[in-house]
Order: sequence, then C-alpha cells, then structure tokens
Amino acid sequence: MNRSFKEVLGSGKFVVTSELGPPKGTNLENMIHHVDLLKDKVDAINVTDHQSSVMRYPSLGGALIVKERGGEPILQMTCRDRNRMALQADLMFAYSRGITNVLCLTGDAVVVGDHKQAKGVFDLDSSQLLTAIRTMESGKDLGGSDLDGAVNFCAGAIVTPEANPIEPQLIKFEKKIAAGAEFIQTQAIYDLDNFKRFMDYARPFGVKIMAGVILLTSWRMAEFMNKNVPGVFVPQPLIEEIKSAPKGGAIAKGVEIAGRMIRRIKEESICDGVHVMAIGKEELVPDILKEAGLANGS
Repeated sequence: MNRSFKEVLGSGKFVVTSELGPPKGTNLENMIHHVDLLKDKVDAINVTDHQSSVMRYPSLGGALIVKERGGEPILQMTCRDRNRMALQADLMFAYSRGITNVLCLTGDAVVVGDHKQAKGVFDLDSSQLLTAIRTMESGKDLGGSDLDGAVNFCAGAIVTPEANPIEPQLIKFEKKIAAGAEFIQTQAIYDLDNFKRFMDYARPFGVKIMAGVILLTSWRMAEFMNKNVPGVFVPQPLIEEIKSAPKGGAIAKGVEIAGRMIRRIKEESICDGVHVMAIGKEELVPDILKEAGLANGS
C-alpha cells in the first residue's frame, strides 16, 4: 500500500475496504492467505474484535499481521472487554507499532457469544472511545495526566442506516461525529433507495461514509438476518432472486448481487465508498470487486 488510509479518504477516490475475522486459535495460515489476497485490492482491511462476542485471536495481533504483510490495517476496538485503562494502553501499543487506523465500537452483548458467563465491561461506549483517542492526541490521558509521546489516529465508527426506528441511530451518528469520527462504515445495506435518504441527512456533516455490503450466500442466510440481526433488512425481491439461482449457484448469485450494488453505489455517487464483508468467504472479495468493475479496488 502506497498511501495511508487517511490519505485515501482525503483523495476523493471511491474507497474500498474489507474485513477479516481472526481465527479461533493460533493457526494463522488462512488469515495470512486472505491478507495477501486482499492487501493490494482494497484500501484498508478491518480486523474484527471478538465479533459477535465470540472469543478469537486478538484484533490487535491480526492488525499487526496485516501491517507486516504490507497491507493497511483498520484496528476494530470494542469497549465490551476492556476498561478505559486497557483501551488506552492498547491504543498506545498499536500506534507505537505503526497501526494508525481505528474503528471504535461499543461491542455486541456477551450473551450472544460463546462465553456467556463472561462479564461485559462497557466502561466507555464508542463515542467516548473516540473522545479518548482525541484526548490522547492532545498529549493527555483520560485521567488528566501528561503522556510522554502522544498518538495520532484516523478514527472512525459505524452507523445502521436501516434501523427501525432510525432516530436513535441518527442521534448516535451525530454524537460520533462530534466526538471526532473521520469516517463511518455502515451496517449492511440492501435497500439503496432507503440508503439514499439516509445519505441526504448525513452528507452535510462532511464525514466520509462507506456503505456496508455483506455477501449473501443463500436465501436462508438472508431470511436469518432479517429475523435475527437488528438493523439489517434484505428486501424480498433479492431473496427471491437468490432462490431462483440454479442448484449450487446461490453463492455466485450473491457475488453478482453484491457487485451490482457496489457498481450502482459508485456510478450514482451515493456515498464515498464501500465496506465489503464476505463473512467466512473472504476469498470471494476479489470476485465481488471484479463484478462491480473495481478489479483493482478503485
């Protein structure tokens, strides 16, 4: 990667990011393969932080691997598992090792994951974590003490444009912008006309927004998300389109749908870029980008 993510955001290009979920264990072979596959095809790679409250190899370790392999990492950092002291310490460590992009998340509830007896911390929320980063950039910690060496991050957050009702999300969005978010990656969107209405509201804030695109691998996955994932809605015509795919062709149809959506987002300048999530199928991200006419991620 020749340019930092911050430089890419400021360049005016259509931004493409993707993400990797670290393994549940110390076998990093598959993750390294995906890093090498994606590092030259996207502008940055998110590394998830115990996604869905499932214990995995740490996001900080994964971000270091992305950096070592020549990619541009975005460190996802949730507030669920650490208090403000640990969060600040991890931020200092990340910055000292050349990781300069952070996505601030409150984090999923512990009960949805695989360690249901763990205790959620939630000392800070995502807006407060953004404030912590900006405070540390000024040379102070959250206790008011001076830092011997500050940090400097490109920090972002998330929003869920298809939440119903949408008003609480808009309040959170404004809080995150006020706290210093430089970029926003959205939860999965499938109704682009509805997303356009969100963008009419969001554009005046001047923050870079990347639309989340999750690869649909089956119609059952789409229906599961509609029933179980708050803020995600797959319209029935898309579900029927996947159902109509020939036997064994559902994934190819999902790649086609994702590519078509990304192409439209870019052609109509709906937002500033996309965040492609091919959960468990990261090797298909290049196919999605090719389908979108973004073979080189631009």
